[in-house]
Amino acid sequence: MKKWLFSLMFLSVVLTGCKDDEPTDDNPIPQQEEKEFVISMQTDFGEMLIWLYKGTPLHRQNFLKLASEGFYDSTEFHRIIPGFMIQGGDPLSKNENRLDDGTGGPGYRIPAEIDTTRYKHKLGAIAAARTNNPAKESSGCQFYIVVSEPGTKHLNGNYTVFGELIKGIDVAQTIVLQPRNNRNLPNDRIRMQVDVKEMTATMLKEEYDFEVPEE
Repeated sequence: MKKWLFSLMFLSVVLTGCKDDEPTDDNPIPQQEEKEFVISMQTDFGEMLIWLYKGTPLHRQNFLKLASEGFYDSTEFHRIIPGFMIQGGDPLSKNENRLDDGTGGPGYRIPAEIDTTRYKHKLGAIAAARTNNPAKESSGCQFYIVVSEPGTKHLNGNYTVFGELIKGIDVAQTIVLQPRNNRNLPNDRIRMQVDVKEMTATMLKEEYDFEVPEE
């Protein structure tokens, strides 16, 4: 009898405790913070962390897709111009022939998403390279990073800016100062490894003092 009564009392306590843990108006289920996707670009000179603008969805989706598939791994920064920019992302830069660097792509172009009211060629801006075409369509993979302190305002309106560095501008400015030939090709290969990181707005603020913009 005592054993049965003890079991009944224990079950009552358990059920009461479970009831207290149920969500109520006073005790709502905590909401998980939305994940943000950022690009980590590792080089021999350090890491660059890239924020992709949600206001350029075609470029953002394409870059995230290529990065997650490993497309950029072992590609190089094949063009460096001090006081201007560093350019990379060409799949042909993986091969031994350095004469064709800068001429490759994934076989498609991306429609222009140029918005000079929001996205400009400021220091640390990420923009899509392109060949000359009336619609200003972007290369499907090649990009450049602005290293000029005042930016490169003369490019605004001509190329799609689709992101910015939130860490590693010093890395980009170190890369651009490496020895190069008369084609602005670095004498030594500057390869990259690119990954997609999942973070939250809180983490970005605490770790990099970056405020996620409302776009």
